[in-house]
Amino acid sequence: MILPIVVLALVASSLAHLALISPCPRYSPNGQNCPALPAGQSLDYSMSSPLGANEPLCKHTVPFPTPSASWTAGQSVTVTFAPGGAPHGGGHCEFSLSYDGGNTFVVVYQVLSHCFGSDQGTRQYTFGLPSGLPSSDKAVFAWTWVNAIGNREFYMNCADVAISGGSASYTGKQMTIANHNGYPTIPEFSGNYDTGMEFYNNASMITLR
Repeated sequence: MILPIVVLALVASSLAHLALISPCPRYSPNGQNCPALPAGQSLDYSMSSPLGANEPLCKHTVPFPTPSASWTAGQSVTVTFAPGGAPHGGGHCEFSLSYDGGNTFVVVYQVLSHCFGSDQGTRQYTFGLPSGLPSSDKAVFAWTWVNAIGNREFYMNCADVAISGGSASYTGKQMTIANHNGYPTIPEFSGNYDTGMEFYNNASMITLR
């Protein structure tokens, strides 16, 4: 009886993907320093799953009642993923901000081609926020990922954050969406880590206010 249990455990482990834990994404059961859930909502135990074909961006559209983190424009911030998981050969990751409730996102940091590192072991990234960000106590921070190997999927976790800034607006590249209903498909990389790069290089410029 031991062997089937071990096999099932290995299968479950192989199906586990990756999920953000800090800043705490909406409804995460494993996030760090998570706010209280919004009224009527429940914990999401499938945080590491890709967006379903008909699921909206961020998956959960009701924000936390208070932010998961408070950041200042120009400061360095650290985002952390749950340990383990299946990094699917890396791929393209973006870290973005929305000031309109998650309808449009501007990229503030990218890790293209080899997200999660060349050894696939990276679970934490530190980067500087743009100094020109405006203030908002209801900004939405998003991590998005197009995996290099496996089914063509689009991963996204969103966290509610407060931003302290001094500018009226900030212009940057629009977040790239692919492998999701109504958006282009980026094929499996098959060893070519420039696959799909044109979507990221040619992204439109949009403005946060």
